[in-house]
Amino acid sequence: MRKSIFALLLMLASAGVAGAQTAGSQTSGARTSGAQTVKAATLTPAAKVYDETIDPMAQIDAALKKAASEGKNVVCQVGGNWCPWCLRFASFVKSDTAVAKAIADDFVFIHVNYPRKGASAALMSRLGNPGRFGFPVLVVLSPEGKVLHIQDSSFLEEGRGYDSRKVLRFFKCWTPAAVKGVK
Repeated sequence: MRKSIFALLLMLASAGVAGAQTAGSQTSGARTSGAQTVKAATLTPAAKVYDETIDPMAQIDAALKKAASEGKNVVCQVGGNWCPWCLRFASFVKSDTAVAKAIADDFVFIHVNYPRKGASAALMSRLGNPGRFGFPVLVVLSPEGKVLHIQDSSFLEEGRGYDSRKVLRFFKCWTPAAVKGVK
């Protein structure tokens, strides 16, 4: 009897390990949600993208000027080279072709450095104090510099990366046409 119980427990444990491996392989690249599969981009962090030597206020001013001349909004990805999720998002928006196109079509996209120590209170105030959401945080500005939206990037995550559909939806909701109510 003991041998039968032990054999049964051993089979159940083996089945549990196999099921966990299958579930683990799903979360590394895709997850199933009902009848729909969602591809979650899991990328390794990119090279440093935040220029720690430039004045972020001047960087924003230059982006606003460019956005006004091109009829676009500005998206500031606030974070730093110290933040793995910031570098992961930067890599993601370059590698996902649909997201990269959405950004190129309707936004001037900049990386605004937020140093771990000594962050400018004036900079954070200008951007609507986005640090309260963690990093990276995305700040959408009108060409006039008005804060239109602050996006907590954790809502765009999926597993160990970013969800293409969530990120694309975010960008589509904040195009100049969408903000004006034009389809």
